[in-house]
Amino acid sequence: MRSSGQRGDRPAVITNARLTGAGRLDPFGDDPVDVHLAGGRIVDIAPAGALAHPRGPVVDADGGWLLPGLWDHHVHTVQWALVAQRESLGAASSAAEAAALMVRAPVLEDRRRVGTGFRDALWTDEPTLALLDAATGEVPTYLINADVHSVWLNSAAFRREGFAPEASGLLREEPAFEISRRLNAADPVVGDRLVAQSLQAAASRGIVGVVDLDMAWNAEAWARRLAGGFDTTRIRFGIYPAQLERALTEGLQTGDALDAGGLVQVGSLKVITDGSLGTRTAACSHAYPGDSHNHGMLTVPPHELVELMTRATGGGLSCAVHAIGDIANSHALDAFAATGATGTIEHAQLVAHADIPRFARLGIGASVQPEHAIDDRDMTDSIWADQTALAYPLRALADAGATLLFGSDAPVAPLDPWAAMAAAVFRTRGGRPAWRPEQGIDAATALAASTAEGSLARATLAPGDLADLIVVDRDPLTAGGDDLRATTVLAALLEGRLTHVA
Repeated sequence: MRSSGQRGDRPAVITNARLTGAGRLDPFGDDPVDVHLAGGRIVDIAPAGALAHPRGPVVDADGGWLLPGLWDHHVHTVQWALVAQRESLGAASSAAEAAALMVRAPVLEDRRRVGTGFRDALWTDEPTLALLDAATGEVPTYLINADVHSVWLNSAAFRREGFAPEASGLLREEPAFEISRRLNAADPVVGDRLVAQSLQAAASRGIVGVVDLDMAWNAEAWARRLAGGFDTTRIRFGIYPAQLERALTEGLQTGDALDAGGLVQVGSLKVITDGSLGTRTAACSHAYPGDSHNHGMLTVPPHELVELMTRATGGGLSCAVHAIGDIANSHALDAFAATGATGTIEHAQLVAHADIPRFARLGIGASVQPEHAIDDRDMTDSIWADQTALAYPLRALADAGATLLFGSDAPVAPLDPWAAMAAAVFRTRGGRPAWRPEQGIDAATALAASTAEGSLARATLAPGDLADLIVVDRDPLTAGGDDLRATTVLAALLEGRLTHVA
């Protein structure tokens, strides 16, 4: 790509671009076009060179493809940004190896060692307090599960946090979330800098917006970042039950903007109603292997969920309900039906056959993370082998008419929309056979699911559209799996302003 524009510029035209997308109504086919911009919108699309170019910055797409900007609909922004300071444990194949890795982990300024990304579900040995103590000594040490639903601590960390030690060293669900909240409460100057850097990196992957579901009072954090000059990405931020009363008292409603330009907006009430596959706490209709009494857990009882969603809906907030197991998904759908709430179910990883059509009938979006299916395929085949519900049912949900909204759940998976699309379409990576390929979806649906309003929205471009745009080096509707993952973003624009130039 050749461009006379730099980050921050507002080009009046994107030249020599190609269009793509399902259901196109434009007459241009594969021919290059010039896309003219003004006032943050597309004002005209014409054959390349047909109209005079105004003076000023120009983005020459040089034959690249012009697409709507992409969204990640599920990000824990601060925790994701702080990964840069934490020891990666994704390669650990055993508890002993994970503990040994933490010996080399840097001691942070707050005198803690923090690791992240371990997956213990298929380890042959078990995490124990004694094992971690022997490796890490008196430095408070914290290992965060890849799914964030459990944390492995040594004795020094238990003492520092004021928790009674467990023989396993593991805290699960709400106690684990509390540990993560404390670890994420970084110096705002440091945290905001890392968030800004991470979201700039996301812009280089074509991201123009994220749904921020940090477990914090996000209104304050984003007001501070706006005051500090943040302008890289659109943000919709979540509110958790602990802050619901404050949000209602302050009159916050979904769609309200914190700034005059509408860059940062209030999102949904986020309620976590069950656990996770990796921690073996997702609420399921059939027991987990080797433990006939373990069906996971409902962390919010159904009647409490209805009460929370009723209050949120009455106050003008949509709802985002975390539900991974099939029992949790059923209860979440019941609560949407009972309250008339709008919003999404987050994850929807195991869904009863009878519940699949309810998403569309109720108008509830399925906010899903396609890379989780690839990360979790072996765990799913082992831990959920006896479940009768559908696992990671993207095609079933799409065929039923549900809106799919793609995300990463970063830091659980890397924030990379091209990886998410490739996982959704091809159901594999790294040369392995496709996993449950019957649940793969077509590339056009995957692209639409990666935009602001999801898979049922139009993902083609027309005059009048907001100029949240990206230029890429290949057509995502025809790229193979590895090629799709390797997509290069040549430019990204947010309301006509360049946020990334390759």
